[in-house]
Amino acid sequence: QVPLVESGGGLVQAGGSLRLSCAASGRTFSIHTMGWFRQAPGKEREFVAAIVWTSGTTSYADSVKGRFTISRDNAKNTVYLQMNSLKREDTALYYCAGAPSWAPARSRFEYSYWGQGTQVTVSP
Repeated sequence: QVPLVESGGGLVQAGGSLRLSCAASGRTFSIHTMGWFRQAPGKEREFVAAIVWTSGTTSYADSVKGRFTISRDNAKNTVYLQMNSLKREDTALYYCAGAPSWAPARSRFEYSYWGQGTQVTVSP
C-alpha cells in the first residue's frame, strides 16, 4: 500500500494562488508517476497534471496549462501543485494519485493509489 495525503486546499478569490501538497509513504518504489486529478460536483474526475518521479517529465491538461505547475521533492516523497490565476471553474475536490507508469499517465484508470482529496474553492 502507498498512503497518499493531500494538503493545502482552501478558499481563494479568483486570480489568487494556492499550493497543494501530496506526501507519499509506504511502498513508494512501486510508484513512478504522480498525478493530480479533480472532481467538481456532478462531473467526472478529470486529469489535471502528472509528473514522473525520476525524470521530472510532466503533462498538463489544456485547461490548466500555463497556470498550474506540478513539481516533486524526491527526498521528501512529496509532490506539489502550484495553482496560479485561479478561476471559478477550478473549484473542485483535488486528488493526488500514484501510478506504476514510467510516463506521465493522463487516464485515471492507470492510477493504483489515491488520496482522500482536498477541497479547492475559488470565489468570484
